[in-house]
Amino acid sequence: MLDKRVISKSLIPENKTFSIKQINEPHFDPTFHAHPEFQLSYVIKGEGNRIVGNSLQPFHANDMVFIGPNLPHVWKNHLSYFKKDSQLDTSVIVIYFHNNFFAEEIYGKEEFFRLKKFFLTSNLGVEITGETRDIIGGMMFELLHKDGLESVILLLKILDTLVLSTDCRYINEFDEAINYKQAETERIHKVYDYVIKNFDQQIRLENVAEIANMTSTSFSRYFKTRLNKSFSDFLKEIRVNYACKLLKDDSISIETVSYECGYPSVTNFNKQFKSVIGLQPRQYRDNFLNLI
Repeated sequence: MLDKRVISKSLIPENKTFSIKQINEPHFDPTFHAHPEFQLSYVIKGEGNRIVGNSLQPFHANDMVFIGPNLPHVWKNHLSYFKKDSQLDTSVIVIYFHNNFFAEEIYGKEEFFRLKKFFLTSNLGVEITGETRDIIGGMMFELLHKDGLESVILLLKILDTLVLSTDCRYINEFDEAINYKQAETERIHKVYDYVIKNFDQQIRLENVAEIANMTSTSFSRYFKTRLNKSFSDFLKEIRVNYACKLLKDDSISIETVSYECGYPSVTNFNKQFKSVIGLQPRQYRDNFLNLI
């Protein structure tokens, strides 16, 4: 059973200024959580849905994200990663460093102006793509094998590359929408958890509202306010994101994909899929297979 608490982890040894590690596991930690450290994550292997603040996005290999202090987040692998007979696995490199990595007086100096601005807006979450992701990814692999002052210098190079890059975009739009109280974060996590474990079945709004301990009307309004999308759109995105994964395997029929994603009607599945992706499922599959 998934832990439904928002947790705060001790991530950096007391005798270190930062921590870096490569984590290889059958699946990523499925707990929606927050911590006071900055975090830079680079997914080497794995697929699923990434939830950062009020944003839900699919993720796969090469996903790179910078997260500010106390921003709730989780990388939830697809359900197939949790099956007993699963042969799937994941790998991620993660860097953590403290909010006081630099002394406060240093931030006021001209050389650190851009870095200070970057840190102040990192509570929106930052996705890194393109050439910057490739360069920083290479440096993160290198940093795994560095220690002492050399490791600190390389981390500074990573941060400098980030603040000068044009390959970064904010994940969330509204700062105020991310600062959940713990009770609210736990409520949202319960909803995430329920949907991700049951999206292949019929999900009724009143059942989800009950999990959140709210009426259907209040829950709909609350969810829209917190996530900037309706619950029905959220559920549709979860289903379609998983459909995209299944469609990459041409041995699985479109009808089976539809059923596995919670759509008993293939016609409705085609309609919902196109509303999110802009293509029919078969077109999406053909495009993917033509790229191989």
